[in-house]
Amino acid sequence: MLKQRIFTALVALVALAAILFLLPEYVARLIIAVLLLLAAWEWAGLLLLKAAWQRVAYVGLLLALGIAIFVYVPETLPATYFLGAALGWWLIAFVWLFFHPTAIPPFVGWLCGALVILPAWYSIDWLYLRGSDTLLVVLLIVFAADTGAYFAGKAFGRVKLAPAISPGKTWEGAIGGMAVASVVAILAAIHYGGRLSVYLPLFLAIALLSIVGDLTVSVFKRRAGVKDSGRLFPGHGGVLDRIDSVTAASPVFALAVALGAVT
Repeated sequence: MLKQRIFTALVALVALAAILFLLPEYVARLIIAVLLLLAAWEWAGLLLLKAAWQRVAYVGLLLALGIAIFVYVPETLPATYFLGAALGWWLIAFVWLFFHPTAIPPFVGWLCGALVILPAWYSIDWLYLRGSDTLLVVLLIVFAADTGAYFAGKAFGRVKLAPAISPGKTWEGAIGGMAVASVVAILAAIHYGGRLSVYLPLFLAIALLSIVGDLTVSVFKRRAGVKDSGRLFPGHGGVLDRIDSVTAASPVFALAVALGAVT
């Protein structure tokens, strides 16, 4: 299983590099949109929408809302307002996790899907348009935190982080992930000539929220009684399984970039 995960991860990294640095801008943006819409399809499955037309309708709804956001947000308010609202949602999600399990009415499940996927779509696209390397930074933070958490958890994991939501996660793993994210912060501060006093707490906050994103999606996976949201990536699950951490991390990093806190 580990070999399969590593192979899939390497293939995904090569594909990511090609998307960010080799493909024309409009193609890369289209691929980003398709991936987020695939995540919406998988979220519809977590809502227990079995009929294909129901899932298509949910994806169509998020597509329409996404287009509206891309058309009207830049014309009516600064990106910081929308990204700040996205951060507000993830802070609410963070608090919500402490009350798990809670009843989730169907409408709330539909709404949560939109709040998870649409800000991530906007943020990833917004960061990409400001430079492939800018988007790459937040992806590196999440990758570093996930990798550090995985290996630290395997080696030292004893105390469960959120056993009712994700039994495999441990406090030791989370600390390991934060430690590796700290290394990325130091390297980024050196590379961009920024202040470590800004980069370090920001990157740690992003790493923390990436865990919140992961756990939030896990809440809905447990509710649906599934381990993975999909089967697109062997050993890694579906699109939503791969970007659950990014959904929470990307709006925060984009907000920091929009405010000029980081390059």
